[in-house]
Amino acid sequence: MEMGAYNEDEHERRAEKTRVEVLSDDDRIEFNGTVEFDEGDNADALIEQFQRLQED
Repeated sequence: MEMGAYNEDEHERRAEKTRVEVLSDDDRIEFNGTVEFDEGDNADALIEQFQRLQED
């Protein structure tokens, strides 16, 4: 077989190997926990930090 040639059998083998079975009772209905977001610095502070990094 040439390098880069398409091999249908190999394609099917890999597709079967990566198939995942999903059970109907695996569905998550609700989330229990907390979510936090870190908004970080404002745009001006980020620009100043970028400019300092560029100077170094």
